[in-house]
Amino acid sequence: MSRTTVLKTYKLWVGGAFIRSESGRAYPVRDARGEFWANAPQASRKDLRDAVQAAHKAQSGWARRTAYNRGQILYRVAEMLETRRAAIREELHAVLGVSPDDADAEIDASIDRWVYYAGWSDKFAALLSAVNPVAMPMHNFTVPEPTGVVGIACPDEAPLASLCSLLAPAIVSGNTVVALLPEAVPTVGLAFAEALATSDLPAGVVNLLSGSPHELLSHLARHVEVDALNLCGAPDETRAALEQAAAETITRLHRSPRLTPEEWRSDAAQGLHWIEPYLEFKTVWHPQGW
Repeated sequence: MSRTTVLKTYKLWVGGAFIRSESGRAYPVRDARGEFWANAPQASRKDLRDAVQAAHKAQSGWARRTAYNRGQILYRVAEMLETRRAAIREELHAVLGVSPDDADAEIDASIDRWVYYAGWSDKFAALLSAVNPVAMPMHNFTVPEPTGVVGIACPDEAPLASLCSLLAPAIVSGNTVVALLPEAVPTVGLAFAEALATSDLPAGVVNLLSGSPHELLSHLARHVEVDALNLCGAPDETRAALEQAAAETITRLHRSPRLTPEEWRSDAAQGLHWIEPYLEFKTVWHPQGW
């Protein structure tokens, strides 16, 4: 029997710390039976700005780490997710109404996703780089670099597997992330933050917010320090306006496919082509040695 007599208190994950919304607001989350499950913090515009600032501050240091070290840290996230299995199984069972076996399948897929991208950390650059032919005594190289701060709108489907499938390819190359969790099922992502808190991931590399997409996404899209935006989970009726807002600040736009829960748990939700949208390609000219 639990020794605590109140339901769990969920908090935002910003800058490597669990925080309450500065507005003090919260909203009720229902479980699969429609009954009250928890109060989730309702992030404000200031919370969003703080999260972007934390991601911006962390990005240069994260990008300077070696690819091998980033791979080690992604693998550590997988290990910490494994240790949180029981708690996250309960979370998935409650909010989605899935069986314990199906909850374990989603956790397994999420752990595998972090291990998969940990393996890509020191390999993707070799496949995406190039030595370009030029008609002069020069070398011409094209190499990938991280884009910067990535904003992600997370979908409702498979809330753990989809979150991990969107986070890992964005951060493996040195980007940092501000993710808006699905409004209806944010507690899965906030529970996952407890695995991040005990991993070696530097503060600010991943920031997780719960709240209203209609309130927050437009501000995420037009924020001048957000360099890329993935509108995977954005409501269809808002996407055109969000894309226009992002274009005004020259934000790179990307939309991962909206997959079914089964697809989010499958190989369809991973690959080199999930890393590439968050990269910039720098071309360098260098004189040939004599």
